[in-house]
Amino acid sequence: MPVQRLNHAVLYVRDVERSVAFYREALGFEVVMGMRGAAFLQAAGSTNDHDLGLFEIGANAGPSPAGRTSVGLYHLAWEVDTLDELERVAVKLTELGALVGASDHGTTKALYAKDPDGLEFEVSWLVPASLLTDEILASRAGIRPLDLSAEKERFGGQTRGGVGVSIPV
Repeated sequence: MPVQRLNHAVLYVRDVERSVAFYREALGFEVVMGMRGAAFLQAAGSTNDHDLGLFEIGANAGPSPAGRTSVGLYHLAWEVDTLDELERVAVKLTELGALVGASDHGTTKALYAKDPDGLEFEVSWLVPASLLTDEILASRAGIRPLDLSAEKERFGGQTRGGVGVSIPV
């Protein structure tokens, strides 16, 4: 049987407590298990044992060179179910000084942020498959700035996104 989905991600961080506080406040994750130098967090509504593992490597750890001087992971992406929730997350990330970008990828509306260690992540809403049009599918060829107000007007703030839906290529 093929892979079904990503179950969890694990990050090396400088300070576990600082990172736990950030992910709790920014994304509403809750600690489901912790031990000295490590924590395992779960997103609200998740059925995973945990969604994010954090391992502390200390304050003297250097920044990740991935994408600048070496290969490595660019970012993780989490989905929200409505544009209202995406907007709430955008406000929270802005308050925390963590929001670094917002893009419209046609079928995906995305926020980009950095955690306290500078590790980038994405929070996105997917256009439901039932609302996809040829125009929306064609717009995947480019990236535009995200206008959340316009997207909420177009799709509705409470329209449930296409979480886990296959989008035709």
